[in-house]
Amino acid sequence: MLKGLLSFNGRYRILHLTWFAFFLTFVCWFSFTPFATTIGTELGLSKAQIDTINICNLALTIPARIIIGMVLDRYGPRITYTGLLVFALIPCLATAMAQDFNQLVLSRLLMGVVGAGFVVGIRMVSEWFPPKEIGIAEGIYGGWGNFGAFGAKFFLPIVATGTAFLAGGAINWRLAVALIGIVAAIYGLIYYSNVSDTPAGKTYKKAKRGGGMEVTSQKSFYAMLVMNFGLFFAVGLMVWSLAKPQIAFINTAQLYGIWALLLGLYAFQSYKAWQANRELMTGAKTYSPAERYEFRQVALLEFTYITNFGSELAAVSMLPAFFQNTFGLAPLFAAWIAASYPLLNMVSRPSGGLISDKLGSRKWTMTFISVGIGIGYLLLYSLNSGWPIPLAIAATMFAAYFAQAGCGATYGMVPLIKREITGQIAGNVGAYGNFGGVVYLTVLSLTSPQIFFATMGIMALICASLCAFFLKEPKGSFAAHYEGETSEPLPESQEFLSKGKNSMLG
Repeated sequence: MLKGLLSFNGRYRILHLTWFAFFLTFVCWFSFTPFATTIGTELGLSKAQIDTINICNLALTIPARIIIGMVLDRYGPRITYTGLLVFALIPCLATAMAQDFNQLVLSRLLMGVVGAGFVVGIRMVSEWFPPKEIGIAEGIYGGWGNFGAFGAKFFLPIVATGTAFLAGGAINWRLAVALIGIVAAIYGLIYYSNVSDTPAGKTYKKAKRGGGMEVTSQKSFYAMLVMNFGLFFAVGLMVWSLAKPQIAFINTAQLYGIWALLLGLYAFQSYKAWQANRELMTGAKTYSPAERYEFRQVALLEFTYITNFGSELAAVSMLPAFFQNTFGLAPLFAAWIAASYPLLNMVSRPSGGLISDKLGSRKWTMTFISVGIGIGYLLLYSLNSGWPIPLAIAATMFAAYFAQAGCGATYGMVPLIKREITGQIAGNVGAYGNFGGVVYLTVLSLTSPQIFFATMGIMALICASLCAFFLKEPKGSFAAHYEGETSEPLPESQEFLSKGKNSMLG
C-alpha cells in the first residue's frame, strides 16, 4: 500500500487526485481563520462578532454533509466533488468583497457548504480500495486533505503579505481568499476530467431509496430520528448565538421564526425517512441477517467524530487568537504556531487508519485513541502564559495527534457499515463532527479557553468508555474485497486505464 503511493497509477492516482480536492476545500473553508484579527481590526469587529463568524463557518456544513451524502449516493463522487469545487468560488469571492459583519456572516455560512466536501472522497476511496486497506487509504485521504487547514494558516498569510504592495502596504487578505477560490474552481474541472467513480468492471452501488437513510430495524429508525434532531439542535444553537445582545444580527422574533423553520425541516426530514423505511415500519418487509446493520454503530461513530474531528475544528478555529492573546504574539507568528495543530494531519490521520488496519481490531483502536484525545486536551487545560512556547507547541501537537488519528480510525470503520449508503452514513458522521465544533465553540464563547479544553477532554474519555462497551467490530473488517464482490481487482496499473479515459494530466 505505502509503496504504491509513489506510483500515481491505478487506485493510487484516484487517491492522490481526491485528497488534493479535499485539501483545496479545506483551504477555502479555513481561509478566514488566519486573518481573523486583521479583518476584525479593518472592519471594526468585536471579539464576540469574530467568535460568531467562526461558528457560522461551521454551521451549514451540518445539513450540507447530510444533503451531499444523499447526492453522492445517487450521482457519484466525480460529479459531486466537481460541483462543490466550482461552487467554492462563490463564497470565496463573497468573503473577499465583504465590507461589514453582516456580509461576512452570509459569506461564511455559504462557505460552510464547501466544508462538506470531505464526505465525497470517503465514498470515492472506498470504491477503489478493499476493506483490508480501507483504514490507511481513508486516513491518507482525510489526513492529507485536512492538511488544507495548515495550508490556509501558513500559505495564505504569505500570499497576503507578499501582495501587500497592492493594498497600500496592508495585509492583502482579500486577494489571498479570492485566489484560493479561483484555484479550487479550476481544479474542479481538472478533477472531473481525470477520475471515474469505480474501477473498470465494477458497478457503483446506489441506495435503493432516495431522500432518507434506509435502516434495517424499527429500533434503528427511532434512533435515527433522535440523532437527526441533534443536528438541527446544533444549527439552532448557532442561530441563537446570532441573536445575543452583543451580536444582534437577528432579533428575537426572527430567532423564533428560524427555530420554527428548523422544526419544520426536521419534520420534513423525518417524513422522508418514514417514506424510505415505510415497508419496514409497517411490517411489510424484514431484512435477512446478511442485509442488516445496527444504527447504534453509526451513532457511536457519530459520537467519536464529535470528540475527534469536532474538537479539531474548534481548536483550529480558536488557536491563532488563543496563542496571540496568551503569549502576546504578533498575528502572523501566532497563526504559524497555531498551525502546529493541523500540521500533523499529514501523518497522524493516516497513522490512525494504519493502526486500525494492522492492530486487528478497529474497535479497540478507536477506544485507545479516544483515551489519548482525553489526556491531550486535559493537558492543554493547564496551558498558560507561564509555559515556554516550545512546550506549549509540543502539548498542542500531542492533543492534535490523537484527535486526528481518531478521525482516521473512525473513517476506517464508516465504509464497512453498509456499502450502498456509505455516502449518507459518512455524511451523518461528518455532520456530527461539525455538531461538536459548534457546541465546543459555543462553550468557548460563554466561558474560557480552560473550560473549553476541559470539556473536550472529558467528552473524549466518556466516548472511550462507550466504545469499549458498545462498539462492535464491522463484519469483514480485514477482507480482501467487499461482501458480494467475488472478482479480484485489476492490476493497479490497469484499473484506471481500462476505463478508456485519457488523462489531461498524463
